[in-house]
Amino acid sequence: MSDLSDRILSVTIGENPPDRLDKALTRDVPEEAALSRSRLAKLLAEGAVRRDGAVMDNPKARVAEGEVYEIALGPAEVVETRAQDIPLSVVWEDADLIVIDKPAGMVVHPAPGSYDGTLVNALLHHCGDTLSGIGGERRPGIVHRIDKDTTGLLVVAKSDRAHHGLAKQFEKHTVKRRYLAIVQGAPDANDPRLHGVKGTSFEPGGILKITTQLARHKTDRQRQAVLFQGGRHAVTRVRVLESFGAPPAAALVECWLETGRTHQIRVHMAHVGHGLVGDQTYGGRRKLSPKAVGEAAVEAAALFPRQALHAAALGFSHPVTGEWLEFESPLPADMAALLDVLQGAGPT
Repeated sequence: MSDLSDRILSVTIGENPPDRLDKALTRDVPEEAALSRSRLAKLLAEGAVRRDGAVMDNPKARVAEGEVYEIALGPAEVVETRAQDIPLSVVWEDADLIVIDKPAGMVVHPAPGSYDGTLVNALLHHCGDTLSGIGGERRPGIVHRIDKDTTGLLVVAKSDRAHHGLAKQFEKHTVKRRYLAIVQGAPDANDPRLHGVKGTSFEPGGILKITTQLARHKTDRQRQAVLFQGGRHAVTRVRVLESFGAPPAAALVECWLETGRTHQIRVHMAHVGHGLVGDQTYGGRRKLSPKAVGEAAVEAAALFPRQALHAAALGFSHPVTGEWLEFESPLPADMAALLDVLQGAGPT
């Protein structure tokens, strides 16, 4: 393979090639080039593939072992999304990826109603020319997201090879993701109510396992809904780290994801009756009991402006070097302050 910096990729067809050019190229393109099947199809259609100087644009063309094809990748296109000088908390960065500790209130990706001020806008400015191109566009590769008002760690690809490698890890559920949340009540293996909630079970150590399907709500398109037929498989595990009040009115819990669906932790915790404090979408505005935790804690929870959820730990294999990387982020100031009030709470 030639140096990708010159944007020309040389591919030699190996033994026993598939009977079509597109399939052969998909098989024999070096993995480090990170060209998807759809990207190769687009390059073929654009006349970017040549053999001995002749354009090869027929995806069904026959191929033979030893043939050499040159693919003109061209310069990465500059996307229309505006680069903006927005401060970022960078935890790790190299030529292929960047790990960010995202603040509350920042949308990850531009969307209707949020075209500016997003993480992508900030990364386009921060990374600049170090973005080598994702799918032929000079942009950061978003492989997972956290909600606007959720804080914490996420990894973003800066190159095609990193984007493909990270996406595979998320698809195979090998990425370590642990969240901290402050919830209403405290999940308890001795609670008979929880044992009657469909999709719940308990594992050794009192770990609550929630297994359901998730899909977009039928009438409220901004929400996800729990299903048991259709939708997408979703598994969340929950461990209580600390509970507050007697009986517990709130708890600090650790959640980790076997899958990563939209709003997964928020909707799963609401499903089992332990919604996140501050979660206006999934009913986390229920008032805590002043008899259990006192008026100061009740007021602090009622005034908490967002879902109390923080992506505290992230671990994955570096998609290029193979090195295992693991990062941790402390609780943000607002959650730490709420926790302080709850820890000092007592019944009235």
